[in-house]
Amino acid sequence: MTKNDLNQNGIYVQDLIDTIEPDFVFNNDPIDRFKFNKPIGDELSLNKKEQISKLKARINSIENCNLKNNSNNLILGDGNINSPIMIIGEAPGENEDRLGQSFQGDVGALLKKMFLAIDIEIEKTYLSYSVNFRPPEDRKPTSQEVKRYSVFLKEHISIINPKILILMGSTAMEAVTGLSSKISSERGEWKEIILNNKTIPLIITFNPSYLIRFPENKKYSWEDLKKIKQKIKDLKIKI
Repeated sequence: MTKNDLNQNGIYVQDLIDTIEPDFVFNNDPIDRFKFNKPIGDELSLNKKEQISKLKARINSIENCNLKNNSNNLILGDGNINSPIMIIGEAPGENEDRLGQSFQGDVGALLKKMFLAIDIEIEKTYLSYSVNFRPPEDRKPTSQEVKRYSVFLKEHISIINPKILILMGSTAMEAVTGLSSKISSERGEWKEIILNNKTIPLIITFNPSYLIRFPENKKYSWEDLKKIKQKIKDLKIKI
């Protein structure tokens, strides 16, 4: 999949966005207005569950998909559906596929420690993936697969309607922003996504599975986590 680079002003050009989803709009520059929903009542919470159930059924009906054909479980999302924080990982692994849940095993344990370090219980966030089935042999999803599942991801984000998006890993970065550059050049800086006329701040950081393989990069993740904590404070988000 061909992608265009950022222009000199650091703005995501429309042609780049259209390679993933035309309804995604991005801007590196901060803006003063944020469109957040009011507190969600029981009725809206139930509506979210219904929408997620329908989305899961649509994903499960997908045909001619190598990911689906080689997986045991569809992994959509876990955690608090009303959370103001949505974390998007790269793809389910062996443990997730076997158990049918997000971020399991050593990866899940590290993720939990990372967020406890900034006083957030991971159970109070909402966890999901860029693609919903485990890639064969835990390989990296192809750009074609990422693009195919980004349609569902867009709807998933819209349903959860978080106040902050945290993208963990290069696949999550590509799925939401369309960027295929090195994650080291994009991580740690706040960006924005405008989806269905709602503005959501997002930050890109390393995936826990990457940090397990390359622990020397945990220092960079810690810098990102501190920025996340500060953003939560700045936006007066309660979690």
